[in-house]
Amino acid sequence: MVRRLNPLKRPSKPYLALGLEGSANKLGAGVMMHSPDGSTKVLSNVRHTYITPPGEGFLPRDTANHHRQWIHKVIGDAMTDAGVTIPELDCICYTKGPGMGAPLQSVALVARTLSLLYDKPLIGVNHCVGHIEMGRLITGAQNPVVLYVSGGNTQVIAYSRQRYRIFGETLDIAVGNCLDRFARVINLSNDPAPGYNIEQEAKRGKRLMQLPYATKGMDVSFSGLLKATEAYTQDKRYRQSRDDASPDDDIITAADLCFSLQETVYAMLVEITERAMAHIGSKEVLIVGGVGSNVRLQDMMGIMANERGGMVFATDERFCIDNGIMIAQAGLLGFRMGCETPFEDSTCTQRFRTDEVLVSWRN
Repeated sequence: MVRRLNPLKRPSKPYLALGLEGSANKLGAGVMMHSPDGSTKVLSNVRHTYITPPGEGFLPRDTANHHRQWIHKVIGDAMTDAGVTIPELDCICYTKGPGMGAPLQSVALVARTLSLLYDKPLIGVNHCVGHIEMGRLITGAQNPVVLYVSGGNTQVIAYSRQRYRIFGETLDIAVGNCLDRFARVINLSNDPAPGYNIEQEAKRGKRLMQLPYATKGMDVSFSGLLKATEAYTQDKRYRQSRDDASPDDDIITAADLCFSLQETVYAMLVEITERAMAHIGSKEVLIVGGVGSNVRLQDMMGIMANERGGMVFATDERFCIDNGIMIAQAGLLGFRMGCETPFEDSTCTQRFRTDEVLVSWRN
C-alpha cells in the first residue's frame, strides 16, 4: 500500500485565527494557534447563549438581535483571554452556513468589517466541518465514522478522498430539534439547554413507552416519533410528575416520556452508526454536535462500539455545543492550504452540505 503524504505542511511561524460562530442561538468567538512544531493550542473559547422562556423557541430575528448586542463583548473577551490583539491575527474565520439566516448574517457582517478594518484574510467555514475538525483535534480520533447530531443536523459521515461523505441523515427534522420541541411541549426550561434538561428529566423516568422506530437503511425519521410522544401528553393517564401518586397507579409522567423518547431516538442513531462502521470497516466513532454531549448517547454508543472491538470519541459541552474555536480550527486549516474567501463571496447560506467542502488539508 502506498502511503500518501499529508498535504498540510508544518507552519513556518505561529498562525493565529479568530473564529466567529452564530448559526443558531449560541454566539461564540475563539482564538486558535497553530505552532511550527505541529502543535495546536486553544487560546480562548467564549460563548453566550440566547435563552428564551420555557415553552418558547428562538426566532431568527430575536436571535440575530441577541448576537448584535453581545458580539462586541464576546469578541473582546476572547481576545483578552487569548492575550493577543486583532492586528496579530493571521485570518478571520466565520460560519458561512448552514444555519438560521438572520443570525448567520449578523455574525458574517462583523467578520467582514474586521477583515476590512484590519486588512485580514477572510475564511468562510462550513459549520458541520468545524464540528468534525474540532472533534478530531480534541479526541485524537484518526479516521472515525462521525455521528453529527445537533439542533439543525443529523448525519452519519465518513471521510473519503478529501470529502466528508454523508452515509445517512435525517429525512425530516434533526434529533436536537425533536428533543427541543418536546421540551417545549412539557414546558421544560431552556436554561442551559432544553436537550440537557430532557436528559436530566429522563433519569427519573420509570416506564418505557412504545414509540415508532423509524430507521430506513442509514437514514432516520423523527417527526412521527415526536408526534407519538406528544400524543401521550393528551392521554388521561398523563401526569406532570409522580407526586401524590402511589406505586401501583397506572400513570405516565413527563419523566417517563423523556426517558422513552431519549432511549428510542438514541437507539436509532446507534443502529445507523453501526451500519456505517460495518460498511467502511471502521473501529472508531466520533460524536460531534450539541446533542453529542449527552452522556446517555455516549454510553449507548460505547456499548455498541465495545461489542465490535471499537472505541467511542466524544467531547464535553465546551466543544460539542456550537463554539467559535471550532470555526477558527477549520478555518485555519483551510487558510494554511491557501484557501481564502473573496470579499464579494463572503456571504452566508442556510443550506451548505457537509460533502460540498473540499477537505484539502487531509490526504
